[in-house]
Amino acid sequence: MYDETTYHIYAQDRCLYANLPEEEFECTWEMLKVMVGLLKTDYTERDLSYIKLGPKCGVGGPGRVLPTPMWEEDSY
Repeated sequence: MYDETTYHIYAQDRCLYANLPEEEFECTWEMLKVMVGLLKTDYTERDLSYIKLGPKCGVGGPGRVLPTPMWEEDSY
């Protein structure tokens, strides 16, 4: 449990999901991207973001925020 990477998902400045394990994050992230495109909401896909947290630092310690690229460069 303490050695798992977790994710927080945000829409603008509002946290929608916190501490999602990687498998649950992947499903939820894809679902949210589809939902904002289909449903009439105040949010767009550009409003969605996430942070990736590394394993906990000791028992009860905070997670480490791991940098996530906003885009990936094409390899030429």
